[in-house]
Amino acid sequence: MDHATDAFVEVRAKDLKEAFSVTANAAINITLDQDKVEEKEQKEFSASGKDLRYLLFSWLEEITFVLITEGFAIKRIDFDILENNGYTIKAKAYGEPLNFEKHNFKVEIKAPTFYEMKTEQNNGVFMRFLLDL
Repeated sequence: MDHATDAFVEVRAKDLKEAFSVTANAAINITLDQDKVEEKEQKEFSASGKDLRYLLFSWLEEITFVLITEGFAIKRIDFDILENNGYTIKAKAYGEPLNFEKHNFKVEIKAPTFYEMKTEQNNGVFMRFLLDL
């Protein structure tokens, strides 16, 4: 019988850069064992949003696309956050082609959702999001 499974993630960080780094690592580690990935190749991608909620959604969507659709296991991501009439993240992912056995593939993230999503900047950054698995 088909049923939906979700993962709620909450992040507390000192600034936006750390918060988006932690959200990326959370999404990656829900999918596979990041410590088993080697940095053999790189992929560039970007995410944009009119505000932090939309940026978070776009960021999670892009990471899922790289992991699942492009089949690229991510070890780490270098990125910059640009603010100009909204937000843009320019990123470079380092890793290798996804190998289900080597990387201990756990579960496929279908999509991030806006359900219960929250972003706050107040003496640090708080983010909460739901991933549909």
